[in-house]
Amino acid sequence: MSKIINGREIAKALKTEIKEKVSKLEKKPTIAVVLVGDDQASIIYVKSKFKACSSVGIIDEMYSLGSDATENDILKVIHELNDNININAIMCEFPLPPHINKERIISAISPLKDVDCVNPINLGLLFSSTPNIIPCTPLAVIKLIKETGIEIEGSNAVIVGRSNIVGKPLYSLLLKENATVTQAHRKTKNLKEVCKRADILCVSIGDMEFIKGDFIKKDSVVIDIGINRNENGNIVGDVCFNEAEHAGYITPVPGGVGPLTTAYLLSNIIKLYEEQNN
Repeated sequence: MSKIINGREIAKALKTEIKEKVSKLEKKPTIAVVLVGDDQASIIYVKSKFKACSSVGIIDEMYSLGSDATENDILKVIHELNDNININAIMCEFPLPPHINKERIISAISPLKDVDCVNPINLGLLFSSTPNIIPCTPLAVIKLIKETGIEIEGSNAVIVGRSNIVGKPLYSLLLKENATVTQAHRKTKNLKEVCKRADILCVSIGDMEFIKGDFIKKDSVVIDIGINRNENGNIVGDVCFNEAEHAGYITPVPGGVGPLTTAYLLSNIIKLYEEQNN
């Protein structure tokens, strides 16, 4: 039977440290979130982030624009936030309406306030192993792997997913830990065989229970980064959890990567704050 990696407990300890640090600051760190449109999932995510910020004493500010907002409307808000010395971190919630050029928006966020490492400058620094900031989810994944006590160095790690915010940064971080890393995706030939070679299997493909039990190597570490809602309204991951009992360790969904990602968002806000006030 696989052991559960409890992301909630790890996140709780990290948030306690952050709360103590914030309590000693005369001026509290502030994050601004730009929300465009009325995507309900995005609204729920923002509320969850703001609740976490409030719990540790970080100030949060919402900047909402309608779904008919133009690129220039959004860029104007971002430029004002870049120039506002009271704002330490900026995050633009995705998805954006289809008429908006996402790359243009994320490139406008100041690298000094880019809390989730979406600006191309920060991504370039990350991929060259000199990061200014590291995306929250890949940070959480590395922490969860290390919690198992396994040796990352020399391990065969497979990442199923190649997004700029999870898959590609995670590749860079695992490589830095001296793992032998394979980046796979839904177009990978013989994906099942590729996954079965993994000592560490990280899945962020955005497809409910896509990875079945026969994709998973015995005694491996399985990190499920996916969040999906099934026909019963329950949240499930990209890995079929009930078929993964032969894994050595596995993260549950919910309760695995998600809570720790939120905690690292808070940690990144503090990091940016400290750099701006050094």
